[in-house]
Amino acid sequence: MFAMLPPGGTLTLHRDPYAGSLRYHLGLATPIDDGCAIIVDGERYSWRDGEEVVFDETYLHWAENRTDKDRIILFCDIERPMKYRWAQAVNNAVGGFLMRAAASPNETGDRTGGLNRAFRYLYSVRLVGKRLKAWNRTVYYIVKWLLFGGIAVAIFWRY
Repeated sequence: MFAMLPPGGTLTLHRDPYAGSLRYHLGLATPIDDGCAIIVDGERYSWRDGEEVVFDETYLHWAENRTDKDRIILFCDIERPMKYRWAQAVNNAVGGFLMRAAASPNETGDRTGGLNRAFRYLYSVRLVGKRLKAWNRTVYYIVKWLLFGGIAVAIFWRY
């Protein structure tokens, strides 16, 4: 996919949960300035037109564009090399399952994955939580931990 980071834009510090792939960035239209960079595990990489960066997306990373120009890159996930064939097969199966589960329709007739269908409902719960937190943080945290505790009890009660 293509990704644009506008002037002054930032992507907050995060790590991606799926270790089955590596992240690939190819600079297409970049400010060609050290003020436009991605910082991965403390190492800074400035994007340049035609230059590529490959990194492990499970490491903490963030990006910034402290220039007055847009940054446009080609952004892909590439299959992580595995030492054993069985590990590669498991990685392919898990990756395929996750891709189908997270699919979003691009054209008429495309299917929506289960995660995206569920997210519609989970997002409404999140909005209620945000309103509750804005109203009273103490009540929010009590409700939050009671819900998490209830879920944990429901999961482990049978065992």
